[in-house]
Amino acid sequence: MDPTICPGHPDFIAFINNNDLWIANIKTGEERRLTYCHKGLDNVKEDPKSAGVATFVIQEEFDRFTGYWWSSSAAEDPDGGKTLHLLYEEVDETEVEIIHVPSPALEERKADAYRYPRTGSKNPQTTLKLAEIRTDHQGKIVSTQDKELAVPFSVLFPGTEYIARAGWTLDGKYGWAVLLDRSQRKLQLVLLPPALFIPVTEDSALRQECLEAVPSCTQPYIIYEETTDVWINVHDIFYPFIQSTEDEFTFIWINESKTGFSHLYKITSLLQPGCYRWTEQYHHVEGNFKCAIKEEVTLTSGEWEVLARHGSKIWVNEGTKLVYFQGTRDTPLEHHLYVVSYESPGDVVRLTKPGFSHSCSVSQNYDFFVSHYSNVSTPPCVHLYKLTSSEDDPLRVVPEFWASLMEPPGCPGDYNPPEIFDFPGESGFQLYGMVYKPHNLQPGRKHPTVLFVYGGPQVQLVNNSFKGMKYLRLNTLASLGYAVVVIDGRGSCQRGLEFEGALKNKMGQVEIEDQVEGLQYVAEKFNFVDLSRVAIHGWSYGGFLSLMGLIQRPNIFKLAVAGAPVTVWMAYDTGYTERYMDVPENNQQGYEEGSVALHVDKLPSEPNRLLILHGFLDENVHFFHTNFLVSQIIRAGKPYQLQVYPNERHSIRCPESGEHYEIMLLHFLQQYL
Repeated sequence: MDPTICPGHPDFIAFINNNDLWIANIKTGEERRLTYCHKGLDNVKEDPKSAGVATFVIQEEFDRFTGYWWSSSAAEDPDGGKTLHLLYEEVDETEVEIIHVPSPALEERKADAYRYPRTGSKNPQTTLKLAEIRTDHQGKIVSTQDKELAVPFSVLFPGTEYIARAGWTLDGKYGWAVLLDRSQRKLQLVLLPPALFIPVTEDSALRQECLEAVPSCTQPYIIYEETTDVWINVHDIFYPFIQSTEDEFTFIWINESKTGFSHLYKITSLLQPGCYRWTEQYHHVEGNFKCAIKEEVTLTSGEWEVLARHGSKIWVNEGTKLVYFQGTRDTPLEHHLYVVSYESPGDVVRLTKPGFSHSCSVSQNYDFFVSHYSNVSTPPCVHLYKLTSSEDDPLRVVPEFWASLMEPPGCPGDYNPPEIFDFPGESGFQLYGMVYKPHNLQPGRKHPTVLFVYGGPQVQLVNNSFKGMKYLRLNTLASLGYAVVVIDGRGSCQRGLEFEGALKNKMGQVEIEDQVEGLQYVAEKFNFVDLSRVAIHGWSYGGFLSLMGLIQRPNIFKLAVAGAPVTVWMAYDTGYTERYMDVPENNQQGYEEGSVALHVDKLPSEPNRLLILHGFLDENVHFFHTNFLVSQIIRAGKPYQLQVYPNERHSIRCPESGEHYEIMLLHFLQQYL
């Protein structure tokens, strides 16, 4: 799994085999196992360790999909060989709960066991280690050595729960990592010099010798720290410049907690080494390794966001001192490519055309960019643009259309784009929505309406991009005479931390109000919505809110169709639930109010108003959620309908299951709405 080419010696690749880290020389075919964490047993309980693998929660909730990082440069040895470094994460899941999910293999009739940390329970224990590989001048592996930190990771960085990101500076001088505490309200950006790692040995005398050999001025550096009362949204944007002086370190970083909006900053930290004796008796003192900030220059500002999550990138041209980034400066409904000077920040220049939402990538020489763009009525196309600028004023960058890589295909014959609207919410925020008008619209006629909802953090449904791919179902419903409404209420993203943070400690308590306000706004504005025939439907967080809608506002919602819903927050994972809801003992009321399975007495008593859909093998929102909900519904004597997909996980993958779900949804709406 997860093979990666070594940037400093492209003959080598690293990969994961059976939860351990290996390397191979692709020219000679030589392979070498670097770590021996995993025993290779079938029993999950007795084989809890791994090396170089991101755990379930890190992948699912922090968008990190690897657990090892090649150093970007390889040191040349005097004999013509090279020294290669791999920074990797070692994980021990001994204390993490084991759960069982049914196996898709029918003939085996058994369950797959895996580790899943429920909110409030123990997370994996993690540390960072170093694998050092020496080669001769022909690229043959001469030796490999496993190295650990001179002092345990938990002693150096007490309070760290998650290693959210890691990597190397361009010159290979430092490994770096982004560390988060359990509450996800404190972040530290740290530098780790390779000299801080010593060979792993069982021999205590040899270990002591290695410790004494670590230079006293070798230490980690905490070059940046961020705290917030809301939560920290982990991002992918960190650009370290090559150091020009030993005692300063300059980098570009995104901070959201400072102003409540994600913006770019150029920061210089002072690396003033202390004098630490690395012995077994090292005692950590608060403030150790923390660097003073020499300067923090604001590159962008305002009530808009620089895109920083889900793999977003920036492109830094050190020749012209410009940084290219994507953001929502023009409108929260469109993503554009912008450029700003990091030397003398001021004007922010947009490079992409308005009226569309763009996803861009800039070339290595900063002379071209590719944009994949669309709007609600135009399917995506991919165009290449050349960037030219004058030497006198490098910021006056002019994009010129250069080539088309893909032209938009025609829309389906019956495709009618949704209309985007906005309205002032009672919360004080301007809210955005979109409506698909019924295709057979006649004056004075009222139409059954489907409110399609997600409503949770990190997602934005309403924007000026083409909805004819993933959300083609919404157009299909409109073609069959339904009005379809979508609203991004408080809690959704791209609107700043205060807007998203409205859910803090109270998921399920604010979202339905915004949805109902939007629905009533559409009914007043468009006059074709039949407010006595409204269904609410969504999947995952949208499934949770569909149930909440029927529980909180059964007078508004005639039907709810809930797909893969979280029904009791106590059973969801640590990384997500604690970020938004804190640990259960600190927020008992929030957990109770937000768990739909505990409020089934408020569900309507009439039949044919609730349909629940769930994949039996769901590895994210376990089928336990629906199991528990249904048992509570039965105890309360309430009617419900259930559709199980025996071989599906959290999202439906099999075309036949997808078709069945579409027909099931439509049939339920046709029969009962």
